[in-house]
Amino acid sequence: MDLLTTLVDKGLRRELPTRDEALAVLRTSDDELLDVVAAAGKVRRQWFGRRVKLNYLVNLKSGLCPEDCTYCSQRLGSSAEILKYTWLKPDEAAQAAGAGVKGGAKRVCLVASGRGPTDRDVDRVSETIAAIKEQNEDVEICACLGLLKDGQAARLREAGADAYNHNLNTSEATYGDICSTHDFSDRVETVRHAQSAGLSACSGLIAGMGETDEDLVDVVFALRELDPDSVPVNFLIPMEGTPLAGEWNLNPQRALRILAMTRFVCPDSEVRLAGGREVHLRSMQPLALHLVNSIFLGDYLTSEGQAGQADLDMIADAGFEVEGTDTTTLPGHRREQERGQVGVRRRGAGTELPPNA
Repeated sequence: MDLLTTLVDKGLRRELPTRDEALAVLRTSDDELLDVVAAAGKVRRQWFGRRVKLNYLVNLKSGLCPEDCTYCSQRLGSSAEILKYTWLKPDEAAQAAGAGVKGGAKRVCLVASGRGPTDRDVDRVSETIAAIKEQNEDVEICACLGLLKDGQAARLREAGADAYNHNLNTSEATYGDICSTHDFSDRVETVRHAQSAGLSACSGLIAGMGETDEDLVDVVFALRELDPDSVPVNFLIPMEGTPLAGEWNLNPQRALRILAMTRFVCPDSEVRLAGGREVHLRSMQPLALHLVNSIFLGDYLTSEGQAGQADLDMIADAGFEVEGTDTTTLPGHRREQERGQVGVRRRGAGTELPPNA
């Protein structure tokens, strides 16, 4: 296909596809699907070889959220049957993080429900970061605490956080359909706060909420403009007790096309296969490893994941390798920007280096 040849060439040069090209990926036929996966796989291998980075979630605070995001089981008014608890103590969080590191995780993601942290919450998370790094000094720590206010990102970085996650979730045009308590621009601003403080930005999307192809392309293009180092792709798990409980819009083929489109638009970003992969990709998860270079190990915030050993077996059987602590996820040109620089990061600058440079 001329389309795929063009997309591979652009991906190897870190050149942005057109919106029409991105839409065309989502609209390829099932007969073309393996060709799409193979083409996007060439781009993935250019920047990340055959490495797979493992990430582990630690839910510091569950439920009791004042926001009304329709996809979330922790939302205001949710009747989903989930655990609800206030802040874990630093030693409890460190113990949980240690289990993930023992299983092979290179990054620990510290997540807390809520609109955003208070200054006292930032202190709590800072103490937790210190406790985790005391036991596992090489582990990367990503905080995910909601909307940030001025100065909070800098405090988290000073405490030892390496990254900050805040997803855009869906297109700006349809954001009001999934949340009324904050808007798309609030999320963009938080990602920029993280970047300005020198944290590695992590921001992605949730697919399967009833969005159109155009919405998916819009949110991925918005992510490309923000240029996060990590782009998690979540697939909605419709939870009983939430407004989107009946939204079963995905199948494995659709999920793979979404991942491929994300790889073509964000070729040198860490594309992470996140929540919902087990539910929607099912037996086709190994094919997704040709598109993504990062996955979550174990359970998610309020839903169970695949057994850790099953993930490790899947990675090995598919011919990939778990990324060790002696390797850096990001390509060389991104690593040069990752720490110690503030402000907006430029895409396309510098020399293109091979994945292991």
